[in-house]
Amino acid sequence: MSPLISETNTSFKWFILATATFVTMLYAMNVTIASIALSDMRGAMGATQDQISWVVTGNIVATAIFTPFAGWLSSRVQIRTILFFSVIGFIISSIFCGMSDSLEEIVIARVAQGIFGAPLPPLSQTLVLAVFPKRQISVAMAVWGMGTILGPVIAPTIGGYLGELLNWRWVFYTLVPFGFCALLAVMVTVPKRPVEGGMHLDWVGFLALACSVAALQIMFDRGERNSWFDSTETIIECGIAIIGFYIFITHSLTTKKPFINLSIFKDRNYTVGLILIFFFGMLNFVPMVIFPPLLQELRGYPQSIIGIILGMRGIGTFVGFAIIAFTSRIDPRIIIFFGFGIQAVSGLYMSTFDINMTFSHIAWASLVQGLGVGLTWPPVSVICFATLSNKFHGEATAMFHLIRNIGSSFFISVSVAVVLHMGQINFEEIGSTVSLWNQGINFSGVINSLDDLNITKLTNELNRQSLMVGYIDAFKLYAWVGFLSIPLIFLIKITKTQNIS
Repeated sequence: MSPLISETNTSFKWFILATATFVTMLYAMNVTIASIALSDMRGAMGATQDQISWVVTGNIVATAIFTPFAGWLSSRVQIRTILFFSVIGFIISSIFCGMSDSLEEIVIARVAQGIFGAPLPPLSQTLVLAVFPKRQISVAMAVWGMGTILGPVIAPTIGGYLGELLNWRWVFYTLVPFGFCALLAVMVTVPKRPVEGGMHLDWVGFLALACSVAALQIMFDRGERNSWFDSTETIIECGIAIIGFYIFITHSLTTKKPFINLSIFKDRNYTVGLILIFFFGMLNFVPMVIFPPLLQELRGYPQSIIGIILGMRGIGTFVGFAIIAFTSRIDPRIIIFFGFGIQAVSGLYMSTFDINMTFSHIAWASLVQGLGVGLTWPPVSVICFATLSNKFHGEATAMFHLIRNIGSSFFISVSVAVVLHMGQINFEEIGSTVSLWNQGINFSGVINSLDDLNITKLTNELNRQSLMVGYIDAFKLYAWVGFLSIPLIFLIKITKTQNIS
């Protein structure tokens, strides 16, 4: 890709970097802000926990499917134009999210958000890679990554307070003014660039990959409800996912102009980086999805407090970035090791929670988890592209964000399924041994008589305790994912000139 800014005009590239960072922040806000209102939306729309999770996963899946599409689009249309219309579509879909009156409407609006938001991270990253020379890429990528920090701090904090003071709809309306600011920044700073040819869109590869990803996500989202492979629907969805992926791979290997050029995987660091970013995606968003229902439904915390807790994660991420700024001479593999290790340890810590967990316990866990994110994201992003040829940056960044989003949506669904499944199992086990006629158990304060009201109280308490066990199991799984990602770090090949800041 030809540089957008010449060596003699270096000052303006920092304005472009600021715009790219802000656009990335807008995307990060979109992903995190919905988590604040999940419990309120669930109550307003009469949805179950697995159904309401589609407000998050539907958005991520749409983003994942259409992210590679951005690479092809940028070969035919100026990046400035794509970003302009993407932000406009994002603003409109955010308004429709706030106006939704049913689960179906808000899921469709969130999918639209994902479609319009899909080009924002890869194209903003492509801009940064095109503007800055190799010697400054590490610094530029670290600044660009700040968008992923600011979004999770700003979105839950502001959205939580507005949602509590007004209603859940204002959580989405919060995105609108930020969207207009991003639109103005794109119009002022992003330069026009020659469109580099008309890259052929491999419709067979694109549709095969899209069908595979969508079917896999639906399978994991609905698997628990459908009793997994006891259901014909689940078997069909699994079959579509496998066949779609098979067609994508075989077609990409045999066609002259594949949707994704598989030769990019010949770069060792890029391939290892994609695997690591998949694990990173698995760990990144799960706490933000399962924390709100845990805190609101089991502990009764208001949205403002939940927003502060999720905002603590962003502060931890900022601290991680700050640490990286002072450790540029350290082997990046060591930094990544501590990043994944800290996230794994935070999972172990969260698995010690009980129904009486305090604000300080939860806030501390969120802070530590964010620290791990901050230590992992920049070096993995830099290493992934450090040795890759510039001509592959467009599709490579698209694949980078595709894999990260697939990891996120996949593990969110798995984690929610674990919570519900283990919660149900524990409810049945506890319910079989606990009843109003257990003489050895003190139900003081819960029941005084055998009426329907007190039976309901007992049932609700058993459900709370059972779900807590489900959340603990999900946190244990989170920790295992963090630990299992660590051995992959040693596959990274470090060059003498490679650093992370």
